[in-house]
Amino acid sequence: MLVIEEELINNNELVMNAGGACGYEDVTKHGYGLDTAALSKALFKEGATCGACFEIKCNQKKWCKGSNSLIITATDHCPPNPQQDSNNGGWCNPPREHFDLSKPAFLKIAEYKAGIVPVYYRRVSCKRKGGIKFTITGNPYFYLVTVSNVGGYGQVVGVQVKGNKTPWTTLGRNWGQKWETNAKLQGQPLSFKVKTSDGSSTTSSNVFPKNWQFGQTYEGRNFS
Repeated sequence: MLVIEEELINNNELVMNAGGACGYEDVTKHGYGLDTAALSKALFKEGATCGACFEIKCNQKKWCKGSNSLIITATDHCPPNPQQDSNNGGWCNPPREHFDLSKPAFLKIAEYKAGIVPVYYRRVSCKRKGGIKFTITGNPYFYLVTVSNVGGYGQVVGVQVKGNKTPWTTLGRNWGQKWETNAKLQGQPLSFKVKTSDGSSTTSSNVFPKNWQFGQTYEGRNFS
């Protein structure tokens, strides 16, 4: 049953899926497509909600496109605007729970001219194609791992990495879904463990080959 929330989807600022506060840079490349949203501070939780999925349904008959619902992925942060009232432009001001949809996503459930509409919403499981994507950037002294295309609960709370010469090492959250470590990882095949906020975990063994390079992306074992 959908939870009724008299909150708003803002369609005035249409971010076309590049960059963003979750660190995905290109959400299509990372497996999220165009059905994405920036979340207000109350929902974004300083990046902890990145990758989570929500089912959204328009709740304003005048502007809704039928009774269809939409599954979106949280990929960005909608910053507050204290210069504007929360009911008149400051849609992402705390404590409002708000979704700022991409234009293609908004048009699936509501008319463009509406701009904002109240919605029903609920957290749902994420269904992904392919495996979890791991991308390593940085340098030999500092490694930054982007974790994306995560199925199941979608919301990653822990990442570990292991090489054939390096024991399991816990990465720290740098920001969004970028995780950091200064463990020496080059020249080794790498395995990863990923834990989501519902307590589930998955291990991807030797997902990176010995000769991996910075900037490369490899896929590991996903959640069901």
